[in-house]
Amino acid sequence: MANILKSLSKISNDDVVLSVRDIKKTFIEGGQPLHILRGGGFDLRRGEIVALVGPSGSGKSTLLQCVGLLDKPTSGSILLAGTPVQKMDDEMRTAVRRRKIGFVYQRHNLLADFTAVENVALPMLANGVDERNANARAMKLLRAANVAHRASHFPGEMSGGEQQRTAVARALANSPEILLADEPTGSLDPAHAVAVFDLLLNLVRDKKMAMLFVTHDMNLAARADRTITINNGIVE
Repeated sequence: MANILKSLSKISNDDVVLSVRDIKKTFIEGGQPLHILRGGGFDLRRGEIVALVGPSGSGKSTLLQCVGLLDKPTSGSILLAGTPVQKMDDEMRTAVRRRKIGFVYQRHNLLADFTAVENVALPMLANGVDERNANARAMKLLRAANVAHRASHFPGEMSGGEQQRTAVARALANSPEILLADEPTGSLDPAHAVAVFDLLLNLVRDKKMAMLFVTHDMNLAARADRTITINNGIVE
């Protein structure tokens, strides 16, 4: 595991951090196969921001789950910095996901019984960072997300925009190489949606991360470096 994590850390500015080829995902419902992903692929480079678009039910979220190591494709290949994901066992997948990939969802998914700073610190604590350093970095991230004034507040005491900003800070907790965002502004009103998306773009570009985000908003997609489309389950 240590060798794979070490190899994943050796990424230059021009390297492909994520490569997907001929990806397919089939579910069984009522004894019948349901083909969600039917092939195709793409490359994602360090520092690149890519929008993933397509009709509802086309497989966008399924693709994100697979490349984020939360699910396994039925067939095809996914490489992280040239390392085949399919060769990783569950323990290795978990370690790589925690250290190399950040997630932002449509709903903030913050833990209701933890404050904002605790929510952001938790991923670091899970990776073995001591509490003092985890809390210090969590505060730094909350300041970057313009929500430090809510550090001691619980999610239920925060607005939707503040909750999503906190979720963005949490996604960056372990300095991921790749940020995956599934409709990150979909639950917000237009004004807050623009503010949160601006924050995402600024932080991703500042940290020179790669970001793949799902959106139905073509105005947001137009702000990406390029767009990937899923049509009839095929990634184009």
